[in-house]
Amino acid sequence: MMRITIRDIQKMKAAGELIPMLTAYDATSAYLGEQAGVPMLLVGDSMGMVIQGHQSTIPVTLEQIIYHSQIVVRATEKALIIGDMPFMSYKVNSDQAMQNAARLMQESEVGAIKLEGGEFIAPTIERMVQAGIPVMAHIGLTPQSVNQFGGFRVQGKDKDTAKQIICDAQAVQDAGAFGVVLELVPAQLAQEITDKLKIPTIGIGAGPHCSGQVQVFHDLLGLFPSFGPRHSKQYADAGKVMQDALVQYVNEVKAAQFPTVDNSSQMSQDIIDEIHRLWR
Repeated sequence: MMRITIRDIQKMKAAGELIPMLTAYDATSAYLGEQAGVPMLLVGDSMGMVIQGHQSTIPVTLEQIIYHSQIVVRATEKALIIGDMPFMSYKVNSDQAMQNAARLMQESEVGAIKLEGGEFIAPTIERMVQAGIPVMAHIGLTPQSVNQFGGFRVQGKDKDTAKQIICDAQAVQDAGAFGVVLELVPAQLAQEITDKLKIPTIGIGAGPHCSGQVQVFHDLLGLFPSFGPRHSKQYADAGKVMQDALVQYVNEVKAAQFPTVDNSSQMSQDIIDEIHRLWR
């Protein structure tokens, strides 16, 4: 089976077909996402928060992204798998960025990489694309810069910052990015950028007018009921279902209700008699 390519994604934008994208970090999330028909799966550095329990994405390493990307690639057949470039794995200089992007592509076999930044990172994107590395850009609220922004805040609400985001969008397109994530920007600004760019825009907290949307697997399924970002929608209360099931398991073990005969294997009586004699 042929995997979806970046050209297929761009054709979806040209045809006016909206593009769903989802994060995946392991075989289960990857399999479920692909079976649901998601064409793009992002092995996101959001794993730092939803898998590793950190307060931000910053502690995630390249080795961890590679490891989880390998799993997601193995667990899928059709989806385009995109690996996130983690904090400071591509910003020291373009040589560092090329070496790390090449590692991610070679060792995990993802179909593309994603990195954060606009105008300042555009020369690096251009060099990667020229070397045959497909790049998805990420502008607006860039989580790896959360400490600089002072938290997860909407970007582009005033004229100057909106102008900068527009410049960033144009720069990454000109550099050869095949698509761009717009995170936490006003819906009107996201619509303006989507209308002007030729490449797909993938929104997260950027309103309904982008070429597609990306959401975190755990947010959609309610796996952390106490955390519900405004830009997400909980489609299932899977966290409660799982918690209830685990409580029932604990209670049944304590009450000697599990396992039962149906959950056990049996031996013939003559073998049992032979075993008994071994103890005599």
